[in-house]
Amino acid sequence: MVIKTREAGNVVVFDIEGEIRRTDTPQETLHSLVEAQLNHGRRNVLLNLAGVEFIDSFGVGQILASYISTQNLGGKLKLCRISHKLLLIFQITMLHKVLDIHEDCDKALESFGKA
Repeated sequence: MVIKTREAGNVVVFDIEGEIRRTDTPQETLHSLVEAQLNHGRRNVLLNLAGVEFIDSFGVGQILASYISTQNLGGKLKLCRISHKLLLIFQITMLHKVLDIHEDCDKALESFGKA
């Protein structure tokens, strides 16, 4: 998994590529990277999942933990550009009813400004 972080206005965007899964090699987790941004006072987070090929239960847990941490601090976490395969996983787990999922990242960014 490769994660590039950038800012778009008051939103921190994580462009994620590869697989979001548990590994045997030590590496930073998605949740720890989101928490680091929250600790710096950034409360709006967008996960761009366009480059994600696979996600396992650990990866789903990382997204959910990131969502909860963001919500607990009064922030917003949204997802954009997820594949049909990933969307099915979120539908099966019913997380599509909890998570704010957008097809287009620009529209997701715009939605942060709306109440």
